Amino acid sequence: MANEPFTPEEKKVFLASQPELSKAQFDAIAEFIQSNVGIKMPEQKQIMVQSRLLSRLKALKMSNFDDYIAYVFAGGPQSDEEIALMINVITTNLTNFFREKQHFEYMTEKALPELAELGYKDVNIWSAGCSSGEEPYTLSIVMQEFMRTKPNTISGYSVLATDISSNVLGKAMNAVYPMESVADLSMELKKRYFLKSKDKENPLVRVKPELRSKVEFQRLNFMDSSYPIKGEKQIIFCRNVLIYFDKPTQEAVIRKLISHLVPGGYLFLGHSETIFGMDLPLKTVAPTSFKKI
Repeated sequence: MANEPFTPEEKKVFLASQPELSKAQFDAIAEFIQSNVGIKMPEQKQIMVQSRLLSRLKALKMSNFDDYIAYVFAGGPQSDEEIALMINVITTNLTNFFREKQHFEYMTEKALPELAELGYKDVNIWSAGCSSGEEPYTLSIVMQEFMRTKPNTISGYSVLATDISSNVLGKAMNAVYPMESVADLSMELKKRYFLKSKDKENPLVRVKPELRSKVEFQRLNFMDSSYPIKGEKQIIFCRNVLIYFDKPTQEAVIRKLISHLVPGGYLFLGHSETIFGMDLPLKTVAPTSFKKI
C-alpha cells in the first residue's frame, strides 16, 4: 500500500528485532484510540504503532507488549497517566478532520447560538497548537456550515492557527492531506470543502481556497511570557498539547490563553486534559469544555 512505511523484507527484519505487537493488541489499542480520540487506525499502521510504543516500553523497563497492555488498561491513576502518554506518542502529527467531534457538536449546538444571542456577528477563533492544520480547517467548516444552515445569526468569522513548529505550519498552510483523514466526513462535506487528487496510487485531498482564506497561521511558543495575539477571541481550542507540561505550567499557559478570551467565551481542551485544582475564571459546561466567567 502507498502508506506502508517498510518493504516486506524490511518489515521482517524489524519484527524479528523488536518486541512484537500482536494483531489483537493492536486492535485493542486502535479501538481505544478511535473511541477516545476520534482517529481511525487502519491495519497498515500496526508497525508504526509498535515502533512508537517501544519508547514507552523502554521508559517502563518492560520487555513485551503483554505487560504493557495489562499496565495500560489496569485502571487507576498510573494507568490514566500512561494512557495519556500512549495517546500522545501514537497520535503525534497524526490527526483527522473532526477529531474529538463532541467539541464541534457542542460548538454548533450550544456555543455558537449563545454567542449569536450575545450579539456577536463575527466570531474570532484561535486554534492553539494547530499541528498540521486539520483542526483549524475543521473549525472553518463548522463555521461555514453554521452560517449556511442558520442565516441571519453569525455573518463572519476568522480562525487564527498557531504552533511552535515551522515545519507543521508549512504543511498546514499547504492544506494537502491523505484521503483517509476525511474518511469519516459525509460525501456532501467532502464535495463542498475539498478538492480530490487524480492520483489513484496516492489519493490526496486539498482544502478549498474559500476555507484556506479564512485561516491565518502564526508561529507561537507557549513558554513565552506573553502571547502576541491580536484581538479578542470568542472560542479557543487548545487540545492535546498541555499534557507535555507539568501542572503549574499548564495553569500558566491556560491563564495566558484565556487572557485573550472574552467573558462568556469558550475554551476546549483535549480529552485527557483538565483544569481540576486550578484557580481559573472558568466553569465546566461539558466534558473538557469550559466557559469564561
